Amino acid sequence: MDDLFRSPTGAWHRVSPRLAALRRWLLLGWVAVAVVAAVVVLAVAGLLPPAWVLVLALLLVAAATASAWWGIGRNVARWGYAEEHEELLIVRGAVFRRLVVVPYGRMQYVDVAAGPLDQLVGIAKVHLHTASPGTTAVIPGLPADEAARLRDRLTALGESQAAGL
Repeated sequence: MDDLFRSPTGAWHRVSPRLAALRRWLLLGWVAVAVVAAVVVLAVAGLLPPAWVLVLALLLVAAATASAWWGIGRNVARWGYAEEHEELLIVRGAVFRRLVVVPYGRMQYVDVAAGPLDQLVGIAKVHLHTASPGTTAVIPGLPADEAARLRDRLTALGESQAAGL
């Protein structure tokens, strides 16, 4: 099965581990907000359950959070791209794996985006747009300088391939 998702050159460029760190911090933030909101709502409504139920609920939340923490790391470690001679290959997914092949000549434009949190940790997302609306050629979590290099290279290769050079 791994042959199905292997790069012809055998080398994948992986995304930055800062993407996993950012997603994990967001996970912890959302879990903390949800737990505090649930406790406040229950306390205001006068529906606080016995202490053993609260402890059991917190243990379940902690187990689910630990599982999501592990899943984030596994998923981010599976994102990668390979620059081949005629096309760009993008692989992603730990459970549901996907390989996208985008010929350079089919690219219409390359979009680079970085939200406030991405900028804070120094990463960006490169999105390749083709004539097909079903193409999901996105590479998140690239260091900013690598995103700029890839943008410039893909733009140049797209122009030369589209011109038939």
